[in-house]
Amino acid sequence: MDLRDLFGIEHPIIQAPMAGAQNHLLAAAVCEAGGLGSIPAVMLNAEALDAELTAIKALTDRPYNVNFFCHQTPAADPTAFDAWHRMLAPLFAEFDIDPAGIPAGATRQPFDAAMAAVLERHKPALVSFHFGLPSPELLQRARATGAKIASSATTVAEGLWLQQHDVDLVIAQGLEAGGHRGIFLSEDLTTQLGTFALLPQLVAALDVPVVAAGGIADTGGVAAAQNLGAAGVQLGSAYLLCPESRTNALHRAALKSPQAAHTALTTLFSGRPARGIVNRIMRELGPLPEGVPPFPLAGNAIGALRAQTEKQGLDHCTPLWAGQNVSGCREIPAGQLTRELAAGWRA
Repeated sequence: MDLRDLFGIEHPIIQAPMAGAQNHLLAAAVCEAGGLGSIPAVMLNAEALDAELTAIKALTDRPYNVNFFCHQTPAADPTAFDAWHRMLAPLFAEFDIDPAGIPAGATRQPFDAAMAAVLERHKPALVSFHFGLPSPELLQRARATGAKIASSATTVAEGLWLQQHDVDLVIAQGLEAGGHRGIFLSEDLTTQLGTFALLPQLVAALDVPVVAAGGIADTGGVAAAQNLGAAGVQLGSAYLLCPESRTNALHRAALKSPQAAHTALTTLFSGRPARGIVNRIMRELGPLPEGVPPFPLAGNAIGALRAQTEKQGLDHCTPLWAGQNVSGCREIPAGQLTRELAAGWRA
């Protein structure tokens, strides 16, 4: 069984949810082309998510995915913030930022009861999670809408855990993937595998369908995933230059430059490891320095720096999320890209 059977779609392709770089326009274009478009909810409140799901329904009646993070937001620690601000002090001084004016709250929201109520109104075909799964009560509310449930696994152990918790499919997120790692059973990055090492191990270990994600950018990658037993593929970076995406001008320029060949996992932008194109802040502080506040509390200080640097046309402090393979990232309509990628999947 592949994604076409599960969701009644034409192509076994999921457009990866990319918070900050897309909205319903990209998702709807992928859906209309026969894939499964995704709406990222992590940077939205319930009202904004309701508006996004209303908007996608106005553009397509085809199945779509809604994605949530399911982290626990830690309490703010003033001592940790002081140390974080001292680390960033040279950049604050250079770009005239007063750290006293930076708020201490969370920049990304976990799945909660208000979000579950939005799902109950809209009933998407798929609800996917990052960082494991939410509480059993919240998970049951999502499942009761009739949606299939998926989550990301970065190791075989995570895949087995997700299967034990009754997900309908597992997304095998390889180390090549752009954006946040879905790692949740451990914080040890040495456990992380490449897509085509992780995928066949998960396929062998699990009874539920497995979707390949990370480093897939063309028909050859799609075919390779199918050959290794995937039920479909999930691609994000390939869609970042599509006209329907909201990738900003600095991010687009970086994706089209030689700079895109060098990505790294970094905790600097949010507090959790995520893959992006290496830029000034990552070079100067190191991508994984000690002292970054826990996810998602690092985001406000970086947001202040990002706002100031971007005003000057600089990507020094901008999270330039991208996977290790941006060779398929082209400025063509998302529907065309979806159909072209689908040609790699044998009938």
